[in-house]
Amino acid sequence: MRLTNDCYLVTLRFDSGVEHYFRDGERWTKVTTRGRRMPATAEQVMNHLLPALAGAKSGIAVEVRHRDLDDDAGQLLDSLRAGDAPAASTV
Repeated sequence: MRLTNDCYLVTLRFDSGVEHYFRDGERWTKVTTRGRRMPATAEQVMNHLLPALAGAKSGIAVEVRHRDLDDDAGQLLDSLRAGDAPAASTV
């Protein structure tokens, strides 16, 4: 099992929807609740992730899945990378 950044899918769930973060080649990508793809730096990913993990922002649930341990995560990662996944709010 590989433990490289491109194997993980980070999902943030809010009252208003869901955002996904994943490594796509040399960069991180954010998929917004409306399904928009945006490039993100590692620092931007951490700035969104750390407050939720620390409990500094209530109402945010964080889920990190590895593609080799979760078949659904692997399929979703492949769909997100291909750009044919549904809007994040429905996943």
